[in-house]
Amino acid sequence: MTVAELAAMVAAIAFCVLVALFAVPLIKLGRTLDETTRAVREVSDATVPVLEELKVTVGNATIELDKLAVVTDDAGKVAAHAANVTEDAARFSNLMGAVIGKPLVKTAAFSHGMRKAIQGSKK
Repeated sequence: MTVAELAAMVAAIAFCVLVALFAVPLIKLGRTLDETTRAVREVSDATVPVLEELKVTVGNATIELDKLAVVTDDAGKVAAHAANVTEDAARFSNLMGAVIGKPLVKTAAFSHGMRKAIQGSKK
């Protein structure tokens, strides 16, 4: 065997050892990628029903929020009408005080004066 053949043989053996050393991590990497693919598939399969349920829940929440908006608008209208009624009641009270109060005070004063006059004439 010549030196060149021996060098070629050593190089071939070194190359085989190198391939063997790289083969183990590559095989492990392949298994890791397979498991990652399987995990992603499982997560995807589990996520789709959750997203569908979430879609329904969001739709229901939107409907309820629309109903709540109507109720809130109605409550605002009721509050405005209550303010108007209170204002009208205050005006009515002032009007009744002006229409009935002053003549009633005058009548009471007149009747008091008449009573005093009648009592004074009896003494």
